[in-house]
Amino acid sequence: MAVGRCLTIATSDSGGGAGIQADLKAFAAAGCHGMSAIVALTAQNTVSVRAIHELPVDFIVAQLDAVIEDIGVDSAKTGMLFSAAIIEAVADRLASTTFPLVVDPVMVAASGAKLLRDDAVGILVSRLFPRATVITPNLPEAQALTGRHHVTRSELAERLHAMGAPAVLVTGGHGESAVDHLFDGREHHEIPVPRHEIPATHGAGCTHSATLCARLALGDDLLTAARAAAHVAAGAVLHGLVEIGAGEGPVNALHGVVPC
Repeated sequence: MAVGRCLTIATSDSGGGAGIQADLKAFAAAGCHGMSAIVALTAQNTVSVRAIHELPVDFIVAQLDAVIEDIGVDSAKTGMLFSAAIIEAVADRLASTTFPLVVDPVMVAASGAKLLRDDAVGILVSRLFPRATVITPNLPEAQALTGRHHVTRSELAERLHAMGAPAVLVTGGHGESAVDHLFDGREHHEIPVPRHEIPATHGAGCTHSATLCARLALGDDLLTAARAAAHVAAGAVLHGLVEIGAGEGPVNALHGVVPC
């Protein structure tokens, strides 16, 4: 295919900054055709997540069937999946597929809202980590998943690999040093990330994992795709829409593509 076909399996952000909306913008910016299987809806803005509504699992699977069976998928990503039932349904449907899968283990919003139920964490690890091509936790998520808080990113990545993820990319937006750390199961790679002190970071993690997904769909190897994702996510923050909302503004993955 001349155009990469990218699928996001995630939640809608009514404020347009993160989730499905951020993923589709990142896919478009990378030159890919974006598709979605929405698993939940949020009533959300730049300040808070006011409500979360899960969609029925049979409808989630129907969306996946419709896209996979007709259009096809070159690469997919998961974002906020919220519950054990949703994760089980998604894992069951993806078990027979072979396309690259980026698993972004979204756990807590920047506003502090919990986006993954406590009883769903173990299911995410046991069912989706082994199917993933790479998982992309940020530093707090990597610490929460491993239960280790005073170790290096490389140690966190190795631990997450031992928990079943074939490759791990601990993203660098948090912590003292701004560096993405990729462990592919054999080698460690550090990817420096520009840090921009701009109050427009809403959707940065989604943009990063969606860009990684898109570059895998276009045929990049994992390290090349990870470097591209770091560059795009940093640029989306640099050009973020600080004037949108009263909280952290949304990142702008379409800067230079669509004038704002």
